[in-house]
Amino acid sequence: MSRIYVASSWRNKYYPDVVAALNKAGHEVYDFRNPPHGGAGFHWTDIDENAPNWSFEEYAEGLSHPKAERQFQADLDALNWADTCVLVLPCGRSAHTEAGWMAGAGKRVIVYIPEMQEPELMYKLFDQVVGDIDSLVKCLLRDGISE
Repeated sequence: MSRIYVASSWRNKYYPDVVAALNKAGHEVYDFRNPPHGGAGFHWTDIDENAPNWSFEEYAEGLSHPKAERQFQADLDALNWADTCVLVLPCGRSAHTEAGWMAGAGKRVIVYIPEMQEPELMYKLFDQVVGDIDSLVKCLLRDGISE
């Protein structure tokens, strides 16, 4: 079975169903909303309730905060551990950076688009694009990712 890093957004309503379906199919899944170090994942407001209004200097300083460092290390460890990334749309900068890192590391990336988005040419960098959970699970099996 695959070790999967699910890259998405906190606001993505499809994320919990993807994690559940991949776990049910027997894969090991890193869930950033429930990191291995405990808690409910990282939010910038854990550092400062005013984080959405930070200046650039405050933002740059926030990257070095111990809570940010801890979550970054957990995510980076998971990226190294995983053999597959599932990018669940819609999502933002972090998820796309994670998927790009995985592709650059020679790892498999599958883009899951549960609701149609504007086409993106650069998704050709990734291994596959699917539009429903059944297709996602099947492509993991079909392409020899599961044993």
